[in-house]
Amino acid sequence: MKPTPAMLIRWAGLAAMAAGIYFAGIQLIHPPDVLSSVTTGTWAIIQPLKLAMCLLFLLGIAGLYARQVEATGWLGLAGYLLFSLNWAIQTPFVFTSAFILPVLATEAPTFVASVLGMVSGSDGTMNLGAIPAVWTLAGLLYMFGGLLFGIATLRAGILPRWPAGMLAVTAAVTPVAALLPHALQRLAAVPMGLALAWLGYALWSERREHAPDPMPGKGRPQLRHTVAQ
Repeated sequence: MKPTPAMLIRWAGLAAMAAGIYFAGIQLIHPPDVLSSVTTGTWAIIQPLKLAMCLLFLLGIAGLYARQVEATGWLGLAGYLLFSLNWAIQTPFVFTSAFILPVLATEAPTFVASVLGMVSGSDGTMNLGAIPAVWTLAGLLYMFGGLLFGIATLRAGILPRWPAGMLAVTAAVTPVAALLPHALQRLAAVPMGLALAWLGYALWSERREHAPDPMPGKGRPQLRHTVAQ
């Protein structure tokens, strides 16, 4: 069975569903972003899975956009680019948390504590240069990209409207959630994960009728004219 665009889009929905479920669930059990957490077994399990989650989100969001690319127009394109760029920027941060910070936890604890403080919103003692600005940019892309992509999906009317609206609302209230303690900020992200998982499930479970491909070497049937004898 050869790959087709419809098949690839459908499997991208499965990627969005898996990433969304993990994103929602991880907020409930994520260890605190403090130095003592970096060397724990929980951290060693959660962070590599978060890296896989970011990659699955990139695939899943691409599939969601491809399914409704014509109906969403320029608003959908802007939302897709911004929202995807957010996960693309988060990917190296998660890689660092998974494989670099645990190694440096004993050798350079000040650096590790400063990186974790950037994530949790607490003040770090080390100057990290432009890294905090890039992290802030990822947060803005998460907010505006999710908002635009959710509105475009809602207007397109191809995928379910409830998760599309949930995606837009969750992204819109991100500045309010940022005022909460970091532990509560994680809980505010649960609806985002559920919305993307819902959209991914709708894409994966979708059934569409496709016209059969013509046989190779066969053209459209031609009418045969008969001549009266």
